[in-house]
Amino acid sequence: MTTTPNSLRRWILTLVLGAALPFQANAAGTELLNVSYDVARELYKDINPAFIDAYKKQTGEAVTVKQSHGGSSKQARAVADGLEASVVTMNQANDIDMLAERGLVTKDWAKKFPNNAAPYYSTMVYLVRKGNPKQIRNWEDLARPGVQVIIPNPKTAGNGRYTYLAAWGSVLKKGGNEQQARVLVGRIFKNVPILDAGGRAATTTFTQRQIGDVLVTFENEVSMVRAEFGDNFEVVYPSVSILAESPVAVVDKVVDRRKLRKQATAYLNFLYTPQGQEIGAKHYLRVRNEAVMKKYAANYKPVTLFTVNELFGGWQKAQDRHFDDGGEFDKIYQSK
Repeated sequence: MTTTPNSLRRWILTLVLGAALPFQANAAGTELLNVSYDVARELYKDINPAFIDAYKKQTGEAVTVKQSHGGSSKQARAVADGLEASVVTMNQANDIDMLAERGLVTKDWAKKFPNNAAPYYSTMVYLVRKGNPKQIRNWEDLARPGVQVIIPNPKTAGNGRYTYLAAWGSVLKKGGNEQQARVLVGRIFKNVPILDAGGRAATTTFTQRQIGDVLVTFENEVSMVRAEFGDNFEVVYPSVSILAESPVAVVDKVVDRRKLRKQATAYLNFLYTPQGQEIGAKHYLRVRNEAVMKKYAANYKPVTLFTVNELFGGWQKAQDRHFDDGGEFDKIYQSK
């Protein structure tokens, strides 16, 4: 038997390892990171495995999806500061606009997917304690003396920002003026004992720490709370509220560097499929697919909705006037 020279053995070993490495990489699959807002955790826990399975069947490629959640604006800043998001799934457009200004997302991101790149939307409603002891019915009731209102910080949370604009806009929608709106919002925030950083933290304050008479949050969030805590709470719909879109975008700078554009785009497109829309509807989000929306119509109470564009001239103007440092919110809260 002839002995193989050491050099030949090393050459053969190199060939074997070189052939194995690509196989191992393919077997491990591709990893995406979805950086999202606070109260979307449960939604994407259901979306991700459904997408992974559908993408595997369609392409034969194994994909994994990791999640990161927090206050929407806080999450956007984390991406701007270097968090390697493949996609962002936020609850307000100005957080993605900020990433576009930083060159991380294309300027025309809202045109890359249908419905202004918002596959789902919701609105702001009230969660009150069983029996509604403070008889809270509308925005004006949140401003009454003796009512404690739980709202997350509008500076860090989209939930808080939508609540602020919903209250302000409710006055304008009913024919009131800007000064009347400012007075109402000021009185509401005087009744806020704690400004949590994100929507989920505010929910914990209200449900588990038992602080406050009313929690203002997304319609889909209150449904989750009632499912978890039973009949201890009731949902109240104001007569007028805001249309709260959940926009999405590919983080172009990251996916192009990591060669993930195909997978990241497929992930966001999946949200618009009948399967993705049905998962959203099961989580009490209002969806774009008319057939799915009709199927789950019992989940949604009719409410008069207005948009940020309609009453505030778009998110950028709303941000500049109300939420930037020194804006209306700072003036209102500092005078509390």
